[in-house]
Amino acid sequence: MASQDLTYQDVAEHNTKKDLYVVIHDKIFDCSKFVDEHPGGEEVLLDVAGQDATEAFEDVGHSDEARETLEQLKVGTLKRNPGDPKPKTPAPGAVSPQANNESAGLGVGLYAVVLIGGLVAYAAYQYLQQQQAVQGA
Repeated sequence: MASQDLTYQDVAEHNTKKDLYVVIHDKIFDCSKFVDEHPGGEEVLLDVAGQDATEAFEDVGHSDEARETLEQLKVGTLKRNPGDPKPKTPAPGAVSPQANNESAGLGVGLYAVVLIGGLVAYAAYQYLQQQQAVQGA
């Protein structure tokens, strides 16, 4: 099938299990033949049928293999018209201006502090129990 330029309105008409288009990074994919094979189940695809699925696709963190499969389903490119919704997620590899990489390790550090604190508390409890047993004997 030759690549074609379609509008959001054109894509929106393909919103059923047997005729399912999605937009990802302004490329249009026909997922109709892939619905039954999709590892996440057909409901996931049906939820974004005929819509921009960029955010949903990127949020899941698809593998390179999934991205290759997706490329095989490409049927066209999105032709944006004035008033069309803007993409919510930047293209892969793009740096988000609001990205704050300095606090990326905060979650791991917090878990480490909690874990170490718990171990110290357990050791102190065991020590006190042992001291009580020695004094009571």
